Amino acid sequence: MKLKAHIYIITALLLTSFCDICAQTADSLLAVKRKKAEEAVMTIVSDPMFSQAVVSICVTTGCGEPLASHNPSTMLVPASNMKLITTGAAIHTLGKDYRFKTGLGYKGKIHDGTLKGNLYILGGGDPTLGSKDSIATPLELTFSQWKSLLDKNGIRKIDGHIIGDGRYFDGMAEEETWLWNDIGTYFGTGSSALMFYENMQSFAVSPGAAPGDSLNISPHYPDAPWMTFRYNCTTGEKGTGDKLYMYTSDLAPIAEIRGTFGVDRGRKQVDCSNKYAEYTCAKYFTDWLRKKGVQCTKGAGDVKLKKDWMSHEPKDSLIMIGSTESPALSRIIYTTNHASNNLYAETLFRTLGKTISGSANYESSATALESVLRNMGVDTSRGLRIKDGSGLSRQNYVSADFYCRFLEEMMHSPVFEEYVASLPSPGGDGTLQFNMKSYPAELRSRIKAKSGSMNGIRCYSGYIIPTEGTKSETIVFSILTGNCTSPTWKVRPLLDKLMAALAEIN
Repeated sequence: MKLKAHIYIITALLLTSFCDICAQTADSLLAVKRKKAEEAVMTIVSDPMFSQAVVSICVTTGCGEPLASHNPSTMLVPASNMKLITTGAAIHTLGKDYRFKTGLGYKGKIHDGTLKGNLYILGGGDPTLGSKDSIATPLELTFSQWKSLLDKNGIRKIDGHIIGDGRYFDGMAEEETWLWNDIGTYFGTGSSALMFYENMQSFAVSPGAAPGDSLNISPHYPDAPWMTFRYNCTTGEKGTGDKLYMYTSDLAPIAEIRGTFGVDRGRKQVDCSNKYAEYTCAKYFTDWLRKKGVQCTKGAGDVKLKKDWMSHEPKDSLIMIGSTESPALSRIIYTTNHASNNLYAETLFRTLGKTISGSANYESSATALESVLRNMGVDTSRGLRIKDGSGLSRQNYVSADFYCRFLEEMMHSPVFEEYVASLPSPGGDGTLQFNMKSYPAELRSRIKAKSGSMNGIRCYSGYIIPTEGTKSETIVFSILTGNCTSPTWKVRPLLDKLMAALAEIN
C-alpha cells in the first residue's frame, strides 16, 4: 500500500511538472507572438505615410490576450467597418435562418372574382426584393407567387388600387447626418420596408463629343414616369472620370443630376437613388398582372405619393392572403459583408430596432443595437458611438479596442461559423479582391476581414485563422486610420503588409 501511495505521489508530481512546462511553453510562444506583432505594428505606425494621420490598432488572441496595440482606445470614423458590428449583432439576435416577409392583404370585398377595394403589398424589410443580386429570388418568380395568392383567394380583377405599403419601418429612410450628395447615390439610397431593385434608379450615360458638351443621359431602369429628372451635368475633361451626383429626396418626385462625366469614358450605367421604391414595386406588379390578364382599374399607388389613400386604412384592418420570404439571413449578411452593401446593412440595423423596441427609426435602432451588444457581454460604455448600420455617417466613432472586444465575443456566438464565413479574404471575391495579390494564397485565405474606406479613412478588422490549433489561437485584429491624406494606392500596400505579418506569426 505504501509503495502504491508513493507511486501516486510521484505521478502527481510528474503531472504537475509537465503542466508547468506546458504553461511555460505556452507563455513562451505567446511572448514570441507578442514580440513579432509589436514589431509589425511599430513598422507601420512609424512609416512617414502616416505621419499626419491618426492610427488606432489593436491585436489580441481569441481569448483576449493582448498581442500589440497603438492608440487602441482612440475612436475613429469606421466607415464600412461598421457593418462588422451590424451584421454580427443581427445574425446573433435574429438567427441564421431568419427571413424577411412581404405580405399581400386587401381592404374591401371579393365578389364574382373582383376585389372591390385596394390590394396592399405589405413590405417587411426584404432588401432583396427585385434586386439584381444573385441571392435574390427572380422578380418574375416573386410576382408569380403573389399572383398565386390572388388565384387562391379567387381574385381575377381589382377594382381599386394596388398600393405599395412601407409602413412597417417608421422614421426617415436615411440617417440625418448622411451627406446630401451621398443620399442621391446607389450607396446612399436609404432602406424602406418595401424595397425594389435595391431602391436604385439606373441611367444610361455616355459623354458628348467634347468637354463642356451635354451628356447623353436617360433613365434606364426602372421606369418611373412620375419622376421629373433634371440634368445639370456636362462632359468633363479627359481623365476626370465619373463625377455625377444625383440630388433628390422623398419630399417631391423631382431629382437633379449634377457634375461631369469624362470625355474619354465609355457608355456606362450609372446607379442613383430611387426614393419611391414602394410606388415602383406597386407599378411593376400592376403592369405584370395586366399582362397576365388581371386588370387593376385604378392603377398603382403608395403612401408617399397619395397619403389620403392610407388615412383610413390601418394595417390591422386589412385581410391578409399570404406572404413570400427573402433568402435566409446567413446569405444576406454574406452579401452585405462581401459587397459592403449599405442598403442591406441599414435594413439589418433598422430590423433590430423594429424587433427589439418596436420602432425602426434610427435613434431606436441605435439603442437596440447597443442593447444587443451589452447582452452579448460587450461593454458599450467606451469605444463606441452609433449613428447608422452601414458606416455611411461620419458621426459613427469606434475604437480598435472595441472591435477586438466585439469580435472576441462573436467567437462565442452559436452563429460564429456563418458570421466568419460572411467576411471576405484578401485577393478573393468581394471588397478585398485587390488586397495582398502578391502574397501566398494559403496565407490570404486565413485572413477574414471587413474593409472600410472613405476620403481620408482606411480600416480593416477581422480574424486570422491559425494554420493549426484551437479557436483560442485565432488572432483578432483591428486597424483603423483616419485623417490620412496619402493616396489609397500607397496606403493599402502598407496595411496589407501588416495583415500579412500578423498572419505569418499564426
